[in-house]
Amino acid sequence: MQDTSTQIPLWRQLQGAAFLLMAVRSGRSMTAALEDVDAAIRPGVQALGFHALRQLGRAEALRQRLASRPPPPEADALLCVALALVWTEEGAPYTAHTLVDQAVEAAKRSEDTRHQASFINGCLRRFLRDRESLVADTEKHPQAVWNHPQWWIDRLRKDHPAQWQAILRANNSRAPLTLRINQRKTTPALYQQALAAINTGASLSGAQGLVLASAQPVPSLPGYAEGHFSVQDAAAQLAAPLLLDGLEARPGGRLRLLDACAAPGGKTAHLLELADADVTAIDIDARRCERIRQNLQRLGLQADVRVGDAARPDAWWDGQPYDGILLDAPCTASGIVRRHPDVRWLRRPSDIAQLAALQRQLLEALWPLLKPGGRLLYCTCSVFRAEGEQQAQTFVTHHKDAHFMPSPGHLLPQSGVGETVFPDNLKGDHDGFYYAVFEKRSM
Repeated sequence: MQDTSTQIPLWRQLQGAAFLLMAVRSGRSMTAALEDVDAAIRPGVQALGFHALRQLGRAEALRQRLASRPPPPEADALLCVALALVWTEEGAPYTAHTLVDQAVEAAKRSEDTRHQASFINGCLRRFLRDRESLVADTEKHPQAVWNHPQWWIDRLRKDHPAQWQAILRANNSRAPLTLRINQRKTTPALYQQALAAINTGASLSGAQGLVLASAQPVPSLPGYAEGHFSVQDAAAQLAAPLLLDGLEARPGGRLRLLDACAAPGGKTAHLLELADADVTAIDIDARRCERIRQNLQRLGLQADVRVGDAARPDAWWDGQPYDGILLDAPCTASGIVRRHPDVRWLRRPSDIAQLAALQRQLLEALWPLLKPGGRLLYCTCSVFRAEGEQQAQTFVTHHKDAHFMPSPGHLLPQSGVGETVFPDNLKGDHDGFYYAVFEKRSM
């Protein structure tokens, strides 16, 4: 991050990070908001935005102590970004005085914050004078300590009483760049050698995975255009093998598979890399379906990609049952917070029940599409039990023909450093997921 500042003034990047924070506070995702940021400063703005959102709970608590009444939204966003970056010297991307100077400069150069520049300067300089006592005061508040909304902390304590603190620590860490090697093109060992040739270290992770020692621009990696790899977290790489394990095609035939809610197509591609199968990929968003097609084309793979609502199969299903169905259901994304730090601030407590209802609807709609002896893999990138264990147990209770197969269950996020937060079979660094495999038995 320091290197980019020699090319682009830090104050511009701070303005961009404040814009991202305002977007998130208004309910917009950081990913969408980044598209409106000048491409020349986007990498630096994204890095600062990620840092600020990971420390937002602390920053907001400090701002409340520095100003009894919040300033206008634009000034408050800029001040909170600066406090998130400066509150601790450990891991700060710039020196405290540089950050204060450039935050004030950012305020002066914007019509929206120009009249608040002196206020921002006073708050930040007071913080530098009284840092120790101000930070100590915020230690009394869980939202400041853990940088998650209070309801989220309470939910984790209820769902995972022995692991909730480790989950929150993992959420606040940086996720690695993990690749899934396309075994139809190369092998992890060979690709590891290709990375070594450009002085990029990588460690093996699972059957097809490689974790890079440091993040790199993905399109610049060897073999990108040729489809040698995809970017996919280690926990997400379990989906395709779990569904395919034990599935057998009819004599002389090919497996007939459905990937429901398939965009952006990572799991669709993995199924095609591992098996000779006819795969239908359904997603409700036409633009995201186009992204599936683009990803498959780069990888040299082909599927029947259709725009459709997985909860309403009458509109797209041809009536022929599937051997296997992969349902990566819409969820709170509470397991991938370290990759998307805005999620914790965008979600509301009521979202869990609403999404759980949608997940039940999808399970009910897709189960009749599965042939006897076939398997359905239900997964979410959530650590909340209402979207995982509780959902699966409710499903098998109401479907006597659904046999709960041995499944990973809840995989809680692992930072790859320090303690293991859950005794799962996937070691090392990975996101949080839930997996349940159901086999359809004849009644």
